[in-house]
Amino acid sequence: MRHYEIVLLVHPDQSEQVPAMVERYKGMVGAGGGQVHRYEDWGRRQLTFPISKVHKAHYILMNIECDQKTLDDLTASFRFSDAVLRNLVVKMEEAVTEPSPMARAPDEASARRHEDFGDDDGDDDAPMGAR
Repeated sequence: MRHYEIVLLVHPDQSEQVPAMVERYKGMVGAGGGQVHRYEDWGRRQLTFPISKVHKAHYILMNIECDQKTLDDLTASFRFSDAVLRNLVVKMEEAVTEPSPMARAPDEASARRHEDFGDDDGDDDAPMGAR
């Protein structure tokens, strides 16, 4: 069996049905002998550009392990569902179980950002050309 990462964009009017949709997809994977390694609900987010005159979408991330027939059934259900605006399926080399950057705690991300941009060499008073 192969590993896949799936990202779904669900119509914002259908946000209440997202848990039922995900359970149905998890059931399809389980019925095919596969398993879900990671599931993240990123919630409703602003789209970069409108899709079918919709400016927001509900984002879902799943990492699964399944065979080709189960994957074909999943992608067919994404395609024929009016609630799914877009889907992306990427083949992965191995199962990914750690939290994605989108799901990390905000305080962890801000601490990392301060470390990246911190200037600890102590020459704050020196002119730009002297550094």
